[in-house]
Amino acid sequence: VKAYAEAGVNAFAMEFMPRITRAQVMDVLSSQANLAGYKAVVDAASEYGRAFPMMMTAAGTVPPARAFIMGVGVAGLQAIATAKRLGAIVSATDVRPAVKEQVQSLGGSFVAVENDEFRQAETAGGYAKEMSDDYKRQQAALVAEHIKKQDLVITTALIPGRKAPILVTAEHVASMKPGSVLIDLAVEQGGNVEGSKLGETVVTANGVKIVGHANYPSRIAESASLLYAKNLLALLTVLHDKDKGVTVNWDDEIVKAIALTRDGAVVHPAFA
Repeated sequence: VKAYAEAGVNAFAMEFMPRITRAQVMDVLSSQANLAGYKAVVDAASEYGRAFPMMMTAAGTVPPARAFIMGVGVAGLQAIATAKRLGAIVSATDVRPAVKEQVQSLGGSFVAVENDEFRQAETAGGYAKEMSDDYKRQQAALVAEHIKKQDLVITTALIPGRKAPILVTAEHVASMKPGSVLIDLAVEQGGNVEGSKLGETVVTANGVKIVGHANYPSRIAESASLLYAKNLLALLTVLHDKDKGVTVNWDDEIVKAIALTRDGAVVHPAFA
């Protein structure tokens, strides 16, 4: 960022797009996370050695897969919907109480320690807050019991500006059944799964796969490029005037939120 300023470049960061109605069409994090959630389930189905839906045949019954989605943002909601459409029994967890109804509306069950801290665990911007150590212990105990029964776990939990929280410990992984699959969508920010490795698929001693693909939207590149291009085109309507050409209104709330550098200075509070 400093190099941009020194070079006199006016730089903007799409990932800082504010969560306001006018900016929804420019929200690159949402457009890309939506694809990542879908692709994570498709990849999990490929890595998993059994069928997703229940199948009742003359030769016997194939039980449905159990999928557990950890983190119910845009990626998590799409993962729930996709896993449900493929026939899995889906459950999900998040520290934000508002998403419980969303999970249930998609046909999933909600798993969380629902105490007072949980009921207040959301920022005004709709993001997750950092939880206390005591809450984390209670939630970990609940997850430990739940995760033993799961075939597929997809983790999507991120905290803006912070390292991704560990949601699945080595002990959790060791308790899972052989052939189970974990997809860590937060691996680029440090990972939600203990033992996940960026760009690698790790197979544990008990036969559990931990998948840590980098840049998940690139795994469905044509769709990702299409949506990203539309995000950028929408942003140009803010930065361009049909009569004056490129005209940046530095007082616009969208411009204020995404501006990194201006006239040789770093202006974003995260870097200033």
